[in-house]
Parts: sequence; structure tokens; C-alpha cells
Amino acid sequence: MPDSRRWGQAKHSWGRGSSRQNGPGGQNRVGGQNGQDRAGGQNGAGGQDEGGGRNGVGREAAERLIDLALEALALDDSSAWHLCVERLSDLPNDPRIVDLALVRRLRGAVRTAWERGWLPTDLARHTGRELSGRHRSLLVDAIADEMRSYGAATVDIRWRAQLETLGAEVWWDADDDRLRIWRARQTVTTSTSVATALELLGLLSALPRLAFIGPLPGAAVGRSTAPDAPAADQRMLGKVRALLAKAESTEFPEEAEALSARAQELMTKHSIDHALLSASEGDASGPDGCRIPVDAPYESPKAVLLTVVAEANRCRAVWHRELGLSTVLGFPADLAATEMLFTSLLVQATSAMVRTGSQQDGLGRSRTRSFRHAFLNAYAARIGERLHTARERATQEAGSSQQDLLPVLSARDQAVDRAVNDLFPALTRSRARRVSNYEGWVAGRAAADLAALHSNDQISPR
Repeated sequence: MPDSRRWGQAKHSWGRGSSRQNGPGGQNRVGGQNGQDRAGGQNGAGGQDEGGGRNGVGREAAERLIDLALEALALDDSSAWHLCVERLSDLPNDPRIVDLALVRRLRGAVRTAWERGWLPTDLARHTGRELSGRHRSLLVDAIADEMRSYGAATVDIRWRAQLETLGAEVWWDADDDRLRIWRARQTVTTSTSVATALELLGLLSALPRLAFIGPLPGAAVGRSTAPDAPAADQRMLGKVRALLAKAESTEFPEEAEALSARAQELMTKHSIDHALLSASEGDASGPDGCRIPVDAPYESPKAVLLTVVAEANRCRAVWHRELGLSTVLGFPADLAATEMLFTSLLVQATSAMVRTGSQQDGLGRSRTRSFRHAFLNAYAARIGERLHTARERATQEAGSSQQDLLPVLSARDQAVDRAVNDLFPALTRSRARRVSNYEGWVAGRAAADLAALHSNDQISPR
């Protein structure tokens, strides 16, 4: 339960017609009819009071009630929670006092999230996943609010790209009108908007720490860790995406194999060319990172699939089970290849799995879930075997004509391993869940053998 003394003080100072001594200015009735008690009115010293109430009495009470509401939320105290929301939603003076207090809290919570290693898209996805689209909308506005305090030169290009993806822009003219207009846009009541903001604050306050990827906003940005790709790279990546899209949509396995084989050849050449160029130019930049969603259902075998794809492309994937995402570390070209290939294989695996239909045992009981879990586990295991063989073969073929290639690739592998150890010093490996459906396992391996990786018996993913 929230502290009874604090709760009593908050109720007293917030109640209709209650009064409070306000220094030399005497009585300041919260909700009284004195125009100076309203937002922007003069305080006892003759200055302007942000948020209303003489000397900020209304703001102080709002802040106390917000604290109590968050405490009640954390303790799952429904009665205290609803009472706090009711009080905050029924300000007897100016509702902008509460709106501004919530806006300030949200801005600070977003700043704290950055300091805990969260990126904008990670934060938005987590909010939508744990709460709702309405909460996500309010978060995106809070992100835009916080980011306007940083100069463009101090924001890494990765952050700018994610902000653009989210549509995080300041659309409001004044902070004290922001939540009022947001309520109108969402067609919700004041109490709903207050509850939404408080629930979002509760979620943000409980965020775990993540590994830092790139510089925080506000830090000096030299050469970006995720620079704009040259036009030639953009053309190559466009070809790869087009080939993989065709491989995912075709109903003919042979065509899918040929298309994905060509896409993988382009990715392999791109990665090796970048590695050799960096070595020849003495580029000392290290590995980069990205985060890739791993969504339910069957998130465990999906995470295994991402792990084997990452390792085949000289990257490392660390799965955050509770957050539904993985941090992938590697060099930029390899990260791009990992993300594209994983996305394509996941589409192919899901399509093949769904085509098998529902499954039942001899007594007519559903075994669809265990079948699909086994299917995806087997698919990931078989893909890992194929990619390992393909990587060894492709590396040997490239090394026969490029004597300097093997030392370069080895040095990059070691750099990625060091980055993983630095960012995840307490990393542990978890045992894969037991597979209980033999038919699903067999079907998954068969689907992996048909996955679009090779053409004319020539596998070249690396």
C-alpha cells in the first residue's frame, strides 16, 4: 500500500475548497476563484508560476499524486490507483497543471531509457508489445519532445533514421496544449489520457539495461558508426532485397533456390570486398550492432534460426528472451546480410510450416503447437548445418585467389568476439527446449533442405 501519511497529505492539499498556507502570500485555495491561482497567474513573489497555482501549490500536489499513482501501479493496488487517476483527472483549477507535469515526467523517462541503452525503435516496439498502440503514440511524442533538445550534429545517423521511421516529430505548438490535442486526436477522455501516461511511465521506469549501440544523442559524433551507404552499395542491396522477395513469393522451390543463391552470392561478394578494402586502407573501426525482433509464437526456435544465420555471416546474436529481440554484433556489411537472410528464411519457414496444416494425434487431440515448435527447431538446425558447410566452402574458394583473405576474416571474427565479451561479460548459453514431436522435426528438416539457398548444387552464402 502507498504510504498512508503521504497519501493523506496529497488528498488534503488536492481536495476541493482545501487551503494551504503559502508563505507571506497567505491562503492559496486550490480550485478557488482567484484568477491568480490559474496557470500563468502571478505567484506570491510577483513572478509567473509555470503550471498554475500560487507558488506552484497545484503543481506540487500533482507531482505527489503522480508519485502515489506510480507506486500504486507498481504494487498493483487497484483502489489507490483509480483514486489517483480520478483526482488527477478532475483538477479543480487548470488541467494543464497535470498535463505539464506528465509531459515533464515522460520526457525525463525517455532520457533515462537512452541512458539504459535503448534505441528509439526498440522502445516503441517494446511499448506497443507490452501496452497498446495508444501508449506507443504517446511515447513517440515524448521521444520527439526529448530529441528536440539535441543539436543535429550530436545525433548519430542511426538515431535520425529511426526517428524518421517512427515519425517522431514535434507537431504541437505549445507544451501545455499537447495532451489536450492528443486527447482530441485519440478521442479519449482526460482520465484515459492520464492513465495512459501513468502506465507508460510505469513501463519506462522498469526498463532493464541493454548494451549500448552507437553514441548517445548529445555526444559528439565524428564518423558515424552507421554511415550512408555509397550508391553502388545501395544498388547491390536493392538487388538482394528484390531477389529475396521473389524467392519468398514463388511457389516453385527450384526458382526460389536459384533466386536466393544469386542473392547470397551478391551478399558474400559484398562482405568480402568490404573486408579487403578496410584492411588495405587501414580502417581501424570495429564491429557495429543492431537489434532484430524475435516475435512470438515459437520465439525460441526463431532465435536459434537467427543465431545460425548470424554465425554464418560472421556475426553474433544475443537473445533477450523477455524483451522479444536479439542484439546482433558484427561488421556493417555482415549485419545487413544477416538481417536480410534471416528475414527471408523466416518467411520461407513460416510459409512451409503453415502449409502443413493442423496436426492431430491418434485420438484426435491437437498437436499443432508441438509439431510447429519441432518443425522450426529442425528447420533452424538443418539451416545451420547447410550454412556452416557453405561458409567453409565459399571461404576456401575465395582464399585460393586471395591469400590475404583468411587473416583478414580471422581478425574480424576476433574483433566481433571481443565486442560480445565487452558488452555481455556475463553471457550464458541456454539449452534449447526439448522437441517432443518427431513428425514436426522430420518435416522441418525437409523444409530446410528445400529452403532457397543454393542452385545447381552450389552453395555460396559466405
